[in-house]
Amino acid sequence: MNGHGEPLAHTAPAEARAERYHAVAKSCASLLDGEDDWVAAMATVAAELHHAFAYFHWTGFYRVVGQGLLVVGPYQGGHGCLRIPFGRGICGAAARTGKTMRVADVTQIPDHIACAASTRSEIVVPVIAPDADLLGVLDVDSDVPAVFTEVDQEHLERLCADLGRRFQRSV
Repeated sequence: MNGHGEPLAHTAPAEARAERYHAVAKSCASLLDGEDDWVAAMATVAAELHHAFAYFHWTGFYRVVGQGLLVVGPYQGGHGCLRIPFGRGICGAAARTGKTMRVADVTQIPDHIACAASTRSEIVVPVIAPDADLLGVLDVDSDVPAVFTEVDQEHLERLCADLGRRFQRSV
């Protein structure tokens, strides 16, 4: 269990979500102070996020390992898909476009890759270094439909931007 108390429910108001994200960001900054290993950082961030929000059912990273290919990195939750080409699914779309994908109903996405049949909504945020190099994507799946809001997107993007700045040269 992290130091954030009980995982925040999906019914929490926007202010409570924002406060929880601030606490997670502060915790991550402290835990990653002086850390130079990209894999350790991804593992830490995935764990902190996953245990802070009750509606995060799969939380993890896919790393860019070659031209147009993501490979699963550290995560929390059930098994993840092992390899995702940039041309497939929501993770692939986020990697291909460099833009966050927030999907309210994954069943409406024709090429959604269902690693878990229970997933109903998803948010995928690219981790981009300042030199515009794509390092990977943060993928969060939820069994709750339409659960991710602008608050989630804003704070996850901020966290991923920080990771991109921190690890631009060490990947």
